[in-house]
Amino acid sequence: MKDFGTVYGEHWDLVYGFLLRMCQNEHFAEELAQETFFQAMRAWESFRGDSSVSTWLCAIAKRLYYSSLRKAPDLPIDEVPKGAAPDIAEQLLEGDRRMTVQRILHQLPEPYREVFTLRTLCDLSHGQIGELFGKSENWARVTYYRARLLLVQAMKEADQE
Repeated sequence: MKDFGTVYGEHWDLVYGFLLRMCQNEHFAEELAQETFFQAMRAWESFRGDSSVSTWLCAIAKRLYYSSLRKAPDLPIDEVPKGAAPDIAEQLLEGDRRMTVQRILHQLPEPYREVFTLRTLCDLSHGQIGELFGKSENWARVTYYRARLLLVQAMKEADQE
């Protein structure tokens, strides 16, 4: 089993990026990421390895994020800084369309929004996404495909307005 310091170094960017895309607030994402690793460190000895470490960490982060929403539903939303997302996300979020895409992403129903974000912006595999949701890899593939269709359809509608 890896040393937790190594796990922290290898997975910080993934967990922080995942949370940043969910909450769109740099400071809040950083706080949640720190809390995620704190909880993971406390539970590290009991990690069984039924899923990958990244999937386990994202599950903790997701739980903390939704828990924080229940406690404080009116959290501030900042604009996502350039460079925080991988290349495919940058292409998707360039220029004037950035806010339109963000608005549409937030309007996508769950699980489409989260699956799309995990796949496109956090670069998780379909298998990892399936593990995170307790579903199959094929479920993740289909859900991602449907999320893309919903996003494209909503973008076309936004362009017509």
